[in-house]
Amino acid sequence: MKKKLLYIIFLVLTQVGFSQSKTDTIKPQKLEDTKELFSETDTVLFKVVDSLTFKIYKKAKQIDSLWLAELVKSPLYDTIPYVLEDDEVLVTDLEELPTSLLKERLKILDSKTPFHIEYNPHLEQIIKTYLKRRKSAFSNLMERARYFFPMFEEQLDKYNIPLEIKYLAIVESALKPRARSRVGATGLWQFMYQTGKQFNLNVSSYVDERSDPYRSTEAACKYLSNLYKIFGDWDLALAAYNSGPGNVTKAIRRSGGSTNYWNIRHYLPRETAGYVPSFYATLYIFEYANEHKIKAKKSALPYFKTDTVQIKRQLTFEQINKTLNVDIALLQFLNPQYKLDIIPYVKGKNYTLTLPIEAIGTFLSNEKNIYAYVDKQEAKREKPLPKYFEMNSRIRYKVRRGDYLGKIAYKFGVTVSKIKRWNNLKSNNLRIGQRLTIYPRRLNVSVSTKKTKKKSTKKKPKGKYRIYTVKSGDSLWAIAQKFSNVSVQNIKDWNGIWNVKDLKPGIKLKIYY
Repeated sequence: MKKKLLYIIFLVLTQVGFSQSKTDTIKPQKLEDTKELFSETDTVLFKVVDSLTFKIYKKAKQIDSLWLAELVKSPLYDTIPYVLEDDEVLVTDLEELPTSLLKERLKILDSKTPFHIEYNPHLEQIIKTYLKRRKSAFSNLMERARYFFPMFEEQLDKYNIPLEIKYLAIVESALKPRARSRVGATGLWQFMYQTGKQFNLNVSSYVDERSDPYRSTEAACKYLSNLYKIFGDWDLALAAYNSGPGNVTKAIRRSGGSTNYWNIRHYLPRETAGYVPSFYATLYIFEYANEHKIKAKKSALPYFKTDTVQIKRQLTFEQINKTLNVDIALLQFLNPQYKLDIIPYVKGKNYTLTLPIEAIGTFLSNEKNIYAYVDKQEAKREKPLPKYFEMNSRIRYKVRRGDYLGKIAYKFGVTVSKIKRWNNLKSNNLRIGQRLTIYPRRLNVSVSTKKTKKKSTKKKPKGKYRIYTVKSGDSLWAIAQKFSNVSVQNIKDWNGIWNVKDLKPGIKLKIYY
């Protein structure tokens, strides 16, 4: 009994030591006279600056500690491939990989997976390039994989998808939840805006659900399941995930009807032709990491040591850091979907906060106190937080006089190239009345297409003027040169001209002198 008690005390002390790390803003101090404040006999009280007092339930902490101990001792813990031992170190020496040995290993992988993993010189070149030039990068990936892969495997198993698909997220985003490609694909699984909406990944001023690890993984599973149902082959499903089903079916036709990836590969877009081999190379390196002496650089937070809680009011990462002493960088890693480091509270939506288990316990035990502290801090704030704004799936914008692509792009917070792609525009030319499809990103924009007249704040000069009749070939600059002390802007202001296209032969202009 004594041994058991000592074991529990040891676990409690180690967990408290982990969760009560010091910061510059909050200094927990134990209160001496607390019996009259709380009736619970199993609590420890801590006072924080600005009169925030925490309860720490010792029994609940003991339960957390014992449960974590059970997980560590369980077979589940041993099956997680990226749990590190204390004596593990990063080794960067590159061992020679003979072609015969690589062929043998690829044959073993092919027998264990539903993919067509065949040896070819191109795949060998990619694998050896990764081993020669990216060994350190794979060590970083293994560190992140320790957290993300158990989450991926849970969803992949739920949708009956090969567990090896987890390596696809490495090819897509290098396991960076906030990764964004040059064309706007976002998140671990690189969803475009429209595809994300198709799988209920919404975007607002505060939240981009494409960066939500759990929700985006579920969406990727649904998308991959649909692609496998269409093609009946995982290699082709992967190719379609990268370039779209249309490009894969075109490649099948151009190859004479072949449905083997390696036969149609040369007919696929260049990026997709290297996409599946890169997936195979990543799979090989992770599966044979020990043989190549590739280890994770350091021990990252494992997935099972985290939990989530649904919030009941708006919270910022800074407020969470000050109340729970959880590092902001860790909050961003665990909650990458919150673009502004703010968790909004919106009626009808369930926004959650992911924290280490120790911090979850403290949060739940002191939830009311934390919200009261946040209310007090918000009352002191001079500048209000940005207003929550749910992005529309799309709008239809009517081109008005004076509009051009750069002006419209700035108005809605998008790029000119995206507007051209969304509307299949071959040039920058627009016509008045033309309808454009826009997927806006700028906050609080007005999507009204009603014509509004621009009011001039400049008064026209009083005095004498002469009338000039515009001739064919005239420009504002050429007209201004014909008169002394007259500028192009003068002519615009005096005659209400906002666009050079308004300058047509026969128009009468007032020139003051």
